[in-house]
Formats: sequence, C-alpha cells, structure tokens
Amino acid sequence: MEKTTPLSRSTEHLVNDFLVFLKVERGLAENTLKSYSFDLQGFVSFLNKKNVHDIKKTTNEIVNSHFVEMEKKGSSVRTVARHYVTIKRFFKYLVNNGIVDVNPCAKLESPKIWKKLPHFLNLEEVEELLNSPNTKKPLGLRDRAMLEMLYATGLRVSELVSLTTSQINLEVGYVICDGKGSKERIIPMGQNSVSLVGRYMEITRKQLVRDKNVPYLFVNRFGEKMSRQGFWKIIKKYADSVFLKDVTPHVIRHSFATHLLEKGADLRSIQMMLGHSDISTTAVYTHIRDKKLKETYDKHHPRSDSET
Repeated sequence: MEKTTPLSRSTEHLVNDFLVFLKVERGLAENTLKSYSFDLQGFVSFLNKKNVHDIKKTTNEIVNSHFVEMEKKGSSVRTVARHYVTIKRFFKYLVNNGIVDVNPCAKLESPKIWKKLPHFLNLEEVEELLNSPNTKKPLGLRDRAMLEMLYATGLRVSELVSLTTSQINLEVGYVICDGKGSKERIIPMGQNSVSLVGRYMEITRKQLVRDKNVPYLFVNRFGEKMSRQGFWKIIKKYADSVFLKDVTPHVIRHSFATHLLEKGADLRSIQMMLGHSDISTTAVYTHIRDKKLKETYDKHHPRSDSET
C-alpha cells in the first residue's frame, strides 16, 4: 500500500508552488512574499495541530476556527484580516489548479477594519522640517536633498534609498522608480528638488563617493548605499530639532498625497505617482477633500447656520 504523504510535507510543497507562482507570474516583491509565507506557515501549523491530513478536507469551519484562535491569542483585527486574504488567495490558487474543488474561504467574511486616516504634516510643518538641515555642511546638503525629494515625489523610503543616479533626469525634472512588484513609474520632481539634488551630486556625493563605483544616488558618510534605518534616524533627528512628533518617511509620503489632493490633483494621478495598484488604497486621502467641502459649505451656504 502506498504511504500517505504527511500534510506538513504536501502542504508545504503546495505553499512553495504558490509562492513561486506569486513571484514569477504576479511579480510580487520579496517583502510581500515573506508575509504570505509567514501567514501560510501559521495556517499549516494549525492544520497539523487539528490533525487535518488532507488539504481537500479543509472546511469553512476549520478556516474560521483558525481565525478565532488567532483572536484568542491576541492578534489584531488587521493581522487576522491579512491572514484571511493570504489563505483565501492560496485556496483560490489551489482551485484554479484543480488541487481542491472548493475554496473554504469563499463564504467567510473578512474582519472589518476601520480605515485609519493617515497622519500627515501641514504645509507649515513641512517647511519647518525641510528647512532644518544646514545646507552649508555637506551632510546637511545631502539630508535636505533627500527630504526635498521624498516630499516632492512621495516615494517610499525603500524606493528612495534604492535610487541610482541613472534613474533621475535633472534636465527634464523626473525620476524613474522601480516600485512594488517591479512596476516602473515616472514621477515629476519639482524645481526645488531638482536644484538641491543637483547641488548634492556636485558637492557632497563627489566628496563621499570619491573614486568608488557606487551606483546609488544617496550615500552615507562612508560613500556607500544609505540604509532605510539610516534615513529614518535622519528624519527623526530633524523632526526633533523642530519639535515635530511621530514623523516618519511614510508620514512625508502621506503629506505629499494629501497636499496634492488639497491643491486639486485628481485621485488617479496621485495613484500613479504613489504606485498604488488599487485606487481604493489611494481613496483614503479623500477625507481631505470631504473636509474641505464641508468647510466650504459651512462658510458660504446662506442657511448653514440657520435653525431648522
């Protein structure tokens, strides 16, 4: 009699096939793939614990009990929702490939998550932050150039520190960015950013890189690629110097999007510049437009203050 393959081995093989599919066919980034792998490892462990030895016997109730157990262990609603998306997508892959007949997540509802409005800086706070580096010093000029580019383009911090000199065109004023899932996008830089990045390249970068063959645009004091952690520390230092709290690279990205929307930019253009695959992700910024509409109504409608 043929020996049955243990669930832990067979499912791990299927998980591996699924991750390869996501990487090769869908072009997902490494960090996203790691999240999928982590979520599925937890699910496989749960199935093993429940002695479910055949992936085809995974039911709606079993999957739901996995989420219930996660909640009992203190997992946040956001974490449970992420696992739900991962597992549902995994079973959709299995159904499409004829491995299972039914997606046990199909009738499950994802945990509802209230969209958290992004924290952002107002225009005065952005000006304070951008003006805080001393551009008369080489590293101060570098820091100002990085802050200006971050606010001018809305890049993710990982995208910013991975930029190469060949990805910017100072004459035309744009940057070519390789974003999530290796999706390329072109973003305007703005004159302030163009000017400061140009000065940084002519002065600071030449001093730091010297004769090294370093392709990266922004480098540390040793002439090597700036790390994400290094840039986080830079932002924190300047934010503290002007008494701004909870300022991160992503807050600058939120500020970029929010201020564009305030000035009348359309949501689709902002989506393209941010590199969002789904416009619903970008739509969270419409809270600004809604707020502005309410303020305009209250200010100008003749009966906005009247009693009914």
